Amino acid sequence: MASRIPRIHFYEIDDQSWFPSFLREKVQACLTLLWVKRFPPFQSSSPATLIANALRSLLGPTIKDYTFIDFCSGAGGPTPYFEREVNRALELQSIQQYHNQNADTATRARRKDASITYDNHSNGNLASSSSTSDPTVDFILTDLHPHIPSWRLACSHSPNLHYVPHPIDASASPTNLFSLIHPSHPLPHPRKPFRLFSLAFHHFPDPLARAVLKDTLSTSSGFAIFELQSRDLASLLTALLLGPALWGTSWYYFWGDWVHLFWTYVVPVIPTVVVLDGLVSALRTRGRGEILRLMDEVEGVDEGWRVGWRFESGKGLHTWPVGEANWFVGVKDG
Repeated sequence: MASRIPRIHFYEIDDQSWFPSFLREKVQACLTLLWVKRFPPFQSSSPATLIANALRSLLGPTIKDYTFIDFCSGAGGPTPYFEREVNRALELQSIQQYHNQNADTATRARRKDASITYDNHSNGNLASSSSTSDPTVDFILTDLHPHIPSWRLACSHSPNLHYVPHPIDASASPTNLFSLIHPSHPLPHPRKPFRLFSLAFHHFPDPLARAVLKDTLSTSSGFAIFELQSRDLASLLTALLLGPALWGTSWYYFWGDWVHLFWTYVVPVIPTVVVLDGLVSALRTRGRGEILRLMDEVEGVDEGWRVGWRFESGKGLHTWPVGEANWFVGVKDG
């Protein structure tokens, strides 16, 4: 259903060149906090967990066919948490399948020859099994303005997280992007490229959004646009509640960062910017029909471009009672 609120591309304070970089870092730290932390009783899981589960559900078993490239990663955002949640679930699934397979093999062996004692360890272990079939998938951090120290730290915690230390333009991505990954965290098994836009696509004005979609359709096998808001009254209300939420929790999560606390409690610039930008983000967010219309307006793409592409959209409650995430996912067949 189309939103009754018209899309207005106001400017977000955090995007402006005049906004001090040290305050931008603090605002981004708050946004990451809101992505990855769970605040009971209003949240049953973190928004990052909700989105990671949605990604697994939407792609199903084919998720292992892709390498996920996050565009507009900022300081890292939720992508390291997507990687952790997705791969944790895939590893658990692989372990369960491994044990089920061994159980079936043992049952057949006992039936065939009751004198044969099945030894679980004599038939290999999970490590040797996964060496030939790695159950995990890789995620890559990219941005027009790389945050290398933050990315390096995030990547040090996982072999499945990588970064490109060079500026990457989402509207004109290099065809050799995989080869540009920093050699300290190489990508061992490149797969089909799948683009992620996490709380990012609403930042693009229409001309840039069309250019990004054109590049995406031309060079990727899939993409997902994730937003933590929609263009509706519920999302505007959620944005207004971010201020009290940060005032109530920043002392705990940012204790010891006195600069952050000063600009939160003494001069409340940080929560004010988060709230105002949250309102603007909601007014900028596009629905399914608007994204499809942008793709139809892309110049230089065959009119039959939709053939071979499948699109799904959905939403899920991330914060009771009104905070909803929404997503738009495209997958190219073959």
